[in-house]
Amino acid sequence: MSKVISVGDRVRIVALPAFIKTADPMPTLRPPNVLAVGLEGVVVNQRPGNYWGVRFASGTFLLEPQYLEAIVEG
Repeated sequence: MSKVISVGDRVRIVALPAFIKTADPMPTLRPPNVLAVGLEGVVVNQRPGNYWGVRFASGTFLLEPQYLEAIVEG
């Protein structure tokens, strides 16, 4: 990751975890096939435990930074 992630950044998924956590008030674990590598979203918040809330077209999910890459507008 070349750029530090912050709220409002566009990010891309570079790898998928074994399970994906939803960003609902009561988070649930989903299978990784709800998202795909290369999918782009927007960071909406940072959560405890080193998770980022990222909004995709299919919903908002919590992902750790090692699964994300900031998209540098250039």
